[in-house]
Formats: sequence, structure tokens, C-alpha cells
Amino acid sequence: MDAVMGWYPLRRVRVRGPSMAPTLGDGDTVVAVRKNPRPGDVVLVTWDDRPGQLSVKRAVRPDGGGWHVEGDNPRGSTDSRGLGPARVHAVVLWRLAPAPRRLGRSRP
Repeated sequence: MDAVMGWYPLRRVRVRGPSMAPTLGDGDTVVAVRKNPRPGDVVLVTWDDRPGQLSVKRAVRPDGGGWHVEGDNPRGSTDSRGLGPARVHAVVLWRLAPAPRRLGRSRP
């Protein structure tokens, strides 16, 4: 069982901060689905060095036992460029609020 996702295949998450602008903004609500990531997916991640902190980032490439992830806003993001590989728990497929829409894959 995944400590972040538990037994459930879906998780609702509120985005905090500017790291995923313009794709997602501070306060947006998204739905993450337990599935294997692909480069370009928006993902829900954790870092071993930051227990308890969930982050929403863009999957760039597999990196060792995890993934290299980056925020879409490099000036406002703490990500694999400084923290190293992240553990991906789910892929973010939908933004629920403020305006519902499906999130597509982007070139990393």
C-alpha cells in the first residue's frame, strides 16, 4: 500500500504555490490517479528528504529509482534540480477548480 495514495486509486489535491504556473495555479484543485507516469505528465510526488510534503510537478525522465521532475515555472519551483529524484505516486489527469479541464501531456 502506498502511504500517499492509501488503498484508493484517486486522490484530490489542492495546489499550493507558483511552481506549476501557467499550467496550474495556487489554489487549483486537481485529481491524481494511481498509474505509471510518462515523460510530460503532471505528477504527484514526494522526496525522501522532505517527509510529509506532497508536490505537483512535471515528470521529465526516469532517474535512478525515481523520476527527475520539474515545475513549469522554473523561477518559482523547488524540484529535482535541487532535490534529486522524486518518488511519483500518481498522475494528475484533471483540474477540478477553478475551471474543470483535462490535463494533457506536455513535452518536458
